[in-house]
Amino acid sequence: MPLAQIESLDHEGRSVAHVDGKAIFIEGSLPGEVVEYASYRRKPSYEKAHVLTVLRASSQRVAPPCPHFGTCGGCSMQHLNLSGQTAAKQRVLEDALWHLARLKPEQILPPIAGTGWGYRLRARFSVRYVASKGGALIGFREKHSSYVAVMDSCAVLPVHVSALIPALKALVEGMSQPDRMPQIEVAVGGSRTVLLLRHLEALTPDDMDRLRQFADAHRIIWYLQSKGPETVTLFHPTDARLLSYELPDFGLELLFHPTEFTQVNHGVNRMLVRRAMALLKPHAGERIADLFCGLGNFTLPIARLGARVLGVEGSAGLVGRARENAVHNGLAAQCEFVVANLFEATEESLAAMGKLDKLLIDPPREGAIALVNALPAAGGPCRIVYISCSPATLARDAAVLVHEKGYRLCGAGIANMFPHTSHLESIALFER
Repeated sequence: MPLAQIESLDHEGRSVAHVDGKAIFIEGSLPGEVVEYASYRRKPSYEKAHVLTVLRASSQRVAPPCPHFGTCGGCSMQHLNLSGQTAAKQRVLEDALWHLARLKPEQILPPIAGTGWGYRLRARFSVRYVASKGGALIGFREKHSSYVAVMDSCAVLPVHVSALIPALKALVEGMSQPDRMPQIEVAVGGSRTVLLLRHLEALTPDDMDRLRQFADAHRIIWYLQSKGPETVTLFHPTDARLLSYELPDFGLELLFHPTEFTQVNHGVNRMLVRRAMALLKPHAGERIADLFCGLGNFTLPIARLGARVLGVEGSAGLVGRARENAVHNGLAAQCEFVVANLFEATEESLAAMGKLDKLLIDPPREGAIALVNALPAAGGPCRIVYISCSPATLARDAAVLVHEKGYRLCGAGIANMFPHTSHLESIALFER
């Protein structure tokens, strides 16, 4: 079997080695290790492989506690300790900023990290009925496959949600058409847990009785979805309140519907909001825009600190929820919300927002290239805090802000929102 000495980790959490001048991406190994590997995909310029034997182990290697690691595709880095994961993600961010934008932050911000287990408060289980594998399979897909992993627990889910997996399998197996229920979504907020069942055929009265009994026995809330997102409805109990999460540093409770976007890791989100406010420094007399504001995760803390806030979001539903959250927290007088497509931002649409002292930008993976291109090259907001879930689009947008719009990249750092995966959130501060 071929040998390789591992050099680094890439942005997908795979180890990188070079053998005879060819890049080899090896899953399951760590920088500094010497391994035997087997390739499963060969291309002229690279190969993809998995590790067979670790001949010299890294000091950061740990035994993955999850029995499904290596089969389930949900986690890719459980064999690397948490501090090593955080450091690797920081390097991914720094590499993206340098190689894609030729930028180095003036300050590397301390990483934001929390617990590695039980953190994932949102998830989407795939559901398959496979008689040859014993009945219903509920969980995440296998690595490099569309098959559902055979699993009865998940260590990154809250303990009470992980414990539901065997009971959900039994529930699905007892339904009238178990092969017509492709997924179950999970959302946890406050002390409440929602399960959203996607079903492709009408449920029978017996099916609905089974769902009610399950909800009562396990103290969960059922939502149902028969077709598109517009068909999501509360099923049982019919008087269930909305989910919520708290930002205790700012005395805030934010309400949300189970299908509305929130961060999966509430603990790290609290730290990220705290960091964002420390960098943005909102105060009375300022007018600040929160762009891609969602349901108000950053808008309301800005308002709580005394500034007037303009929240802009492309989803009318999320803007409606943000307004409700502003009222719920007694901040409606300081907040204004607008529905607008920021992916089509122009100099004119940005100018129409009025004078803005500072910006907070929190776009999806596509980034905010139209928005940063629309910013004036002089004047305009003196400070921008940019939250990103893609190092590549952050680097692209940072290049425009620094090289074309006259900002400095004062600081950047990561938030380990998804431990044991290659996904990373980051935060950057730009100033004129």
